[in-house]
Amino acid sequence: MTVARILAEKGAAVTTVASQRTMDEAIHILAEKRIGAVIVSDADERVIGILSERDVMRALAESGAAAFDAPVSQYMTAKVTTCTRDTTIEEVMGMMTDGRFRHLPVVEDGRLIGVVSIGDVVKRRIATVEAEHKAMREYITMA
Repeated sequence: MTVARILAEKGAAVTTVASQRTMDEAIHILAEKRIGAVIVSDADERVIGILSERDVMRALAESGAAAFDAPVSQYMTAKVTTCTRDTTIEEVMGMMTDGRFRHLPVVEDGRLIGVVSIGDVVKRRIATVEAEHKAMREYITMA
């Protein structure tokens, strides 16, 4: 299974924020959307960073309440790993495990087209394992 299949099933809607928006605005977006990360993009839909709950916690630990007024660009993770529609679920799991992150922007031709979360990956992986398990049971019962 590839990222394209996940995007086809869940949709390609992505919540983004501009780098000059305040941390306070970004935190409210995270809370309102009930998401763990927001992609920081420019006007051309190019990924320039990601702001996760971890980044927010680090900002608060470092700067306290002053972090709320700072621009997102000050605390976002600027080095963002991305994937394409053709990336496999196994590759995504490896990237997330190695990089210790839970959100992976999907980019094509330099533009953001979706995002895959660890929850998306786990959900699809469990469905695959259950389907294989069912097929094995049916095979054994027929034999």
